[in-house]
Amino acid sequence: MSESKILQTSSDSDKTAEIPKTKLALEEKYEDINKQEVEGYERLKTKESTKLPKPTGWRMLILPFKMPEKTRGGLYLGQETLERQQIGSTCGLVLAQGPDCYKDSERYPDGPWCKKGDWVIFARYAGSRIQIDGGEVRLLNDDEVLATIENPEDILHKY
Repeated sequence: MSESKILQTSSDSDKTAEIPKTKLALEEKYEDINKQEVEGYERLKTKESTKLPKPTGWRMLILPFKMPEKTRGGLYLGQETLERQQIGSTCGLVLAQGPDCYKDSERYPDGPWCKKGDWVIFARYAGSRIQIDGGEVRLLNDDEVLATIENPEDILHKY
């Protein structure tokens, strides 16, 4: 009887023992950054969406990319620098599209170039700038999108 108790306890300890999982060095950091971006986008989409203009026709609403306040080297950038960079940014997040965006099959035979939630690249002076609380948004025509990208931080942003 005592042997069966010993066997049970050894099998119970095997069940509770966990094998440690290996993690990449920066995996947690990038997961946190991605989570913050998604949360910010969701907050903007729900809370602030009533304040944003709704694009009409073939236009789309773009939120220009805003670089982080802290550089990789640990320096904090001033608010004026961040605002100038956002104004001069050529990269942005598609917040909304008008009802006629990419509907012309003659101009876009392969379908839409981008969709809501995509990061896009556009010309520096493209679109109309609209000032909102906390920055600006742009209204671009559907043909002013030059490219789509996965991560806006992969591009060197100069102003």
